[in-house]
Amino acid sequence: MGFSDKTSGVKRRFLRHGVLAMALFLLSGCASDGVASESGLAPLQKGVASYYSDRFQGRTTASGVPFDQRALTAAHKSLPFGTKVLVTRRDNGRQVEVMINDRGPYVDGRVIDLSKSAARELGMLGRGVAPVELSYVR
Repeated sequence: MGFSDKTSGVKRRFLRHGVLAMALFLLSGCASDGVASESGLAPLQKGVASYYSDRFQGRTTASGVPFDQRALTAAHKSLPFGTKVLVTRRDNGRQVEVMINDRGPYVDGRVIDLSKSAARELGMLGRGVAPVELSYVR
């Protein structure tokens, strides 16, 4: 009889802590101002961005839509298609919001491949690559 009383007490405490943790998680999301890094949360990822060459214009992306250099889109290795990401160039502070619609980049050390329009917004067309920080847009 004592064993089941201890077990039910542990279950109640576990449930109570789980509910509290979920409530805190949900409240923290409601308090954000739209961008993870601006709300005090750690950035999603830091690394090097590159951009697609013109030869990919019109080709089908991994999400099934044709690639358009004029759209503000990007490729990422693991983020779900449709995810919106704020890309901040770390050396000049310029930012652009893009939607993930493809997979890549396939070059070591790179974290995101941008459309030409997105790369233009960051001022990286001349160099071709730039140090960036990625943050979720909520």
